[in-house]
Amino acid sequence: MGRQKRNGSGASPPEQPTVAFSPSAEFPPLNETELAALHEVGQRWRADLRGQPPRDAVLPLDPTLERYRHRPTPSRFHRLGRIEMFRTERHGELTATGSASTAGTRFGRAVGAIRRALLGPPLSSAAVLHERMRKLIALPVLSSDLLSSVAYGPEAMLTILVLAGSGALHLSLPIAAALVILMITVGTSYRQTVYAYPHGAGSYLVASDSLGPRFGLTAAAGLIIDYVLTVSVSVAAGIGAITSALPRLAPFTVPFGLLVIAALLAGNLRGVRAAGRIFAAPTYLFIAVILLLLAVGLAQAAGRGFAPVPPPPVGAVEGLGLLVVLRAFSSGATSMTGIEAVSNAVPVFRPVEWRQARTTLTWMVGLLVLLFAGLTILFHLTGLVPRAQETLLSQLARHTFPTGPWYPLIQAATAMVLLLAANTAFNDLPRLLFFMARDGYAPRRFLHLGDRLALSNGLVALALAAALIFVTFGGYTQSLIPLYAVGVFLAFTLSQSGMVRHWRRHRVPGWRWRATLNAFGAVLCGLVLVTAAITKFLAGAWVAVLAVPLLVLFCLQIRRHYDTMRQALALPPAPVGRQRRPRDGSPGPGRDQATEQDRRADAVEQDRRADATEQDRRADATEQDRRADEVEETSGPGDLRVDLSPGEVRHLVVVPVARLNLAALRALAYATSLGQPAFAVHLSPEQEEADRFRRQWETWGDHLRLETIISPYRTVIAPLAQYVEALHSVRPEVTLTVVVPEIVVRHLWHQLLHTRAELRLRRALREVPGVVVTSVPIHLPE
Repeated sequence: MGRQKRNGSGASPPEQPTVAFSPSAEFPPLNETELAALHEVGQRWRADLRGQPPRDAVLPLDPTLERYRHRPTPSRFHRLGRIEMFRTERHGELTATGSASTAGTRFGRAVGAIRRALLGPPLSSAAVLHERMRKLIALPVLSSDLLSSVAYGPEAMLTILVLAGSGALHLSLPIAAALVILMITVGTSYRQTVYAYPHGAGSYLVASDSLGPRFGLTAAAGLIIDYVLTVSVSVAAGIGAITSALPRLAPFTVPFGLLVIAALLAGNLRGVRAAGRIFAAPTYLFIAVILLLLAVGLAQAAGRGFAPVPPPPVGAVEGLGLLVVLRAFSSGATSMTGIEAVSNAVPVFRPVEWRQARTTLTWMVGLLVLLFAGLTILFHLTGLVPRAQETLLSQLARHTFPTGPWYPLIQAATAMVLLLAANTAFNDLPRLLFFMARDGYAPRRFLHLGDRLALSNGLVALALAAALIFVTFGGYTQSLIPLYAVGVFLAFTLSQSGMVRHWRRHRVPGWRWRATLNAFGAVLCGLVLVTAAITKFLAGAWVAVLAVPLLVLFCLQIRRHYDTMRQALALPPAPVGRQRRPRDGSPGPGRDQATEQDRRADAVEQDRRADATEQDRRADATEQDRRADEVEETSGPGDLRVDLSPGEVRHLVVVPVARLNLAALRALAYATSLGQPAFAVHLSPEQEEADRFRRQWETWGDHLRLETIISPYRTVIAPLAQYVEALHSVRPEVTLTVVVPEIVVRHLWHQLLHTRAELRLRRALREVPGVVVTSVPIHLPE
């Protein structure tokens, strides 16, 4: 292992389980108990298959396709032969090429071409390690929300203070100083979070790990609200800045906003690196023009000896008191939204990830403090007050640059960065949903990496939710800004509280001062949270107070469903004393320690089962028939028989037949070729048609038993489904396979000309256990 640099404390970060956005995250490995059960089931398979031909001897073709590699294979894929879509890199393993990922239908190829034009060619799973960002790209991508907040954070603070009259504006400097302390404290605390969780963290993971799952879900709910509002409000603010300069575009606010959300979605679907290259330049431009504004503004103030210009007189509508000061403090704290973005996105950095993340976070907090403090000081020195018609930043830019191109440049850069502030949410919410889905609290589809190795399902979900809010409020989402402080500072408070408990539990060197720092940050964030929840409750904060517990309950219901599914699909436990072979295929420790007597007993038992006579098997079947009559008394609700090896499965094949045409005869031939008991069933609307079909059946040869069901009310699917369900209720241990002919058409509109009975029957029998519905396709020509 290469030598690692140590952090400032002289210690390397503690080892944590790797939390990488791997393409294999959707397929978690089996645990030791499951592997032991799997090995036991395999032993039963071995006994059931004893005496049969080797598994490869019965295959009619070579699955590796090697011997057919140079054979022409015309198909519906046109010039793309199926065999050319795969290559062999390892024995017994095929690797799909990029062309194999495109659907073979005409519509699928058209959609694929559009996706490639918008998003680029698909990336191989092996490229996930190369889809990382260096610090210069990660800084603007992850800080756009944080740094853009200086365009409205100081103004939000002054807007509250001016309610007490222009004389209260002098309090902006001490309140801003307190906010700077809060920014540094929270930023340093999140540096500690990255140190403690070097493979990726955030409020959800920290609170879940240290305080418990429900606290983690509460933090996640606050962040989900914050991220969705970040997109809708940021886009609205950016569009508002554009329409303020160009009033003629105001009627098109909603279409323009939806277009911006779509552009942000498409850019992020192109992948981490591509999105970074697209969205980095506007953020750097905003930083540059604001620094220029600060430099020129401070130079002008220095020319008059830094004497502040008296603000214009404004009448007081509220008395100056502690409540007003706390409201101004919590309003100014909205400048900190997005400060935790880096701790969530540690895996997207280039190695060494945690060190790169800490450096980027330090730059972000330093820039935030510089821009926020500098703008607040300039607002004070120039005597500017909030006005409904023009933002404070616009007033300052116009005052500092009365002529020349700088004012429109500053306004354009501000509009762009406000629009791109939503990009931070597009970077962080999909990762938050990834972590939640990995723990079973969100749909598992959020674990999936798209063609460009982006968490595409999370990106699409965020875009749809933000677009819905944007359209609902007609592009005017300022009334939702009060939700910001509640959601984000709820997550901050729980994260910092969780870090206090983390340090007390692990007690690494220097844990006392680390815990003290996080505790101080938790107290400050909690103060902002309580203040915002109380003072802005009627202004909209009640929505967050109500939405957070509802989201938590919804996530718990999702987890309950996945737990139920996991229990239903869990392999039966292996008998005591038996253990599986480990993953590398070598004998497991339990098998190594088994006595020779146990090994012989196992072999004798396997031989006895393999050499069982047909009479013994029939006797077993008779005993099963006798016990099946008592299934209602012996089996409780939901108590299902689980057949895991071939010898334990008893089959009955049912073939619904409407007419004796080519499709029906192919289905009958397929069902009979399976070598299992089979019969046909025909539904008729009247007795005359049933007799006519019986004569046709006898003409065919009456090779299978035929059951006829008269349906005088002319329905087909419901009586057939009821009949199959009745068969299952009589013998629930028998697996019923329903083989249905299916007509496959070439064009989508042709589907309207067919009843698609196989789909309707599959839906009707979906909830009946022990029933398999399969179809035998008949492809119509062009």
